Amino acid sequence: MGKEDRVRGLPGAHPAKKVYILSLGCSRNLVDSEVLQGLFRKKGFVISESPDTADMAVVNTCGFIEEAKQESINMILRLAELKKSGKLKRLIVSGCLSQRYPSELEKEIKEIDGIFGTSDFTRIPDMAEALFCGEKIKEVSAVPSFLYDHSDERVFITPRHYAYLKIQEGCSNRCSYCIIPDLRGPLRSRSIDSVLEEAKKIRRKRNIKELILVAQDITAFGSDKKGSAGLPELLKKLSPLLSGRWIRLLYTHPARFSGDLINVIADSPNICRYIDLPVQHINDEILDKMERHVSSGEIRDLIGRLRDKMKDVVLRTSVIVGFPGETDRQFEELLDFLKRTRFERLGAFVYSPEEGTKAAGFKGHLPDEVKQERFDRVMRLQMDISSENNLKCLGRTLRVLIDENVPGEKDSYIGRSYMDAPEVDGNVFVKGKNMKIGDFVDVNITGTMEYDLTGNKCDLKD
Repeated sequence: MGKEDRVRGLPGAHPAKKVYILSLGCSRNLVDSEVLQGLFRKKGFVISESPDTADMAVVNTCGFIEEAKQESINMILRLAELKKSGKLKRLIVSGCLSQRYPSELEKEIKEIDGIFGTSDFTRIPDMAEALFCGEKIKEVSAVPSFLYDHSDERVFITPRHYAYLKIQEGCSNRCSYCIIPDLRGPLRSRSIDSVLEEAKKIRRKRNIKELILVAQDITAFGSDKKGSAGLPELLKKLSPLLSGRWIRLLYTHPARFSGDLINVIADSPNICRYIDLPVQHINDEILDKMERHVSSGEIRDLIGRLRDKMKDVVLRTSVIVGFPGETDRQFEELLDFLKRTRFERLGAFVYSPEEGTKAAGFKGHLPDEVKQERFDRVMRLQMDISSENNLKCLGRTLRVLIDENVPGEKDSYIGRSYMDAPEVDGNVFVKGKNMKIGDFVDVNITGTMEYDLTGNKCDLKD
């Protein structure tokens, strides 16, 4: 969380009150946590690094898939034990899990004092006094509608050299397996001016080296507003503002990836040629059942155009294995596609039925052991592909952004090239002197692993 952030003498301040905020799940959720920290700071609270020293804990939960739900529940229960011991006075739950299961949380975990949905978390600081006075509060809007903008002061959780910027909220795609539209509401895009103003503010206050634009489907930006310009226009205006800094895009949808967007990325030297393009599957029957609104042929054509236009492009994708009704033939088609396409980065998910989604009611759900076996085959294949792709980097010089020191090792650092997003991709382990966190350095790649690279800063003497 960073060092404790003390703000005193503000209206409504609680100088003795400390709040701990635990952000779970994706980077979009993390932005919400940063907005919430800013609101608490404005109220005069102290942002605490640990729940052991806090008066109030807020868990900003994830509820996307079963594994994420279980992690959120486990963390709530751990903090509930801390409250039972008397160290923690109030426990608040916000985010996707509380949006999805407010009544269940209220009933099953009595230690929870407040439950706030994905569009209601901004009210927590205003209601803190009532919570500390013993009120139990549940604020969960039926249809989320909140959309932050450049006027919201965020207290950043990320290191100083990079930041996330959420350009829209919600999603209207309604893929048959996905609960996000119910948890986050329909698509709501910010204005281009608001995004640009926030980018200027982040550049001025933090001197970042990388700005990561995030949304559930970033390629849908502006499509909810009649006459609004889309992502290509935003990037044309944003790129000059961040000259010399990286701009990274997370996440794109193959059905919306236009030729204009390809051209803007190709023509902008500071937009990372790193395309996060979740295809989810390649079989047309499965894509249709998933309601992805894109065909196998269109996906293959898009990948071809991206690689033709940008020879150094890095493609990251995600796939779902074990979707209801997925036959052996359909899975083998997916596997063959992955073998031929050789994505530089890949994440795989075992399908889990999420209540409230269309897919949960489909026939033909597969046994867990079949789904797991298919997942294992995809990951074994991708490990080999990643190892072979990394070998191509041997002897190359890559521009690397230094993220951290290697603990206990002198002149050893961990960084990333343009090919890797923070937290989800590989690292470059760098040896060299006179480097600082947040520096761009040129690195000669001397070794490769399945997912990571090793190298020396180019001015390192033998």
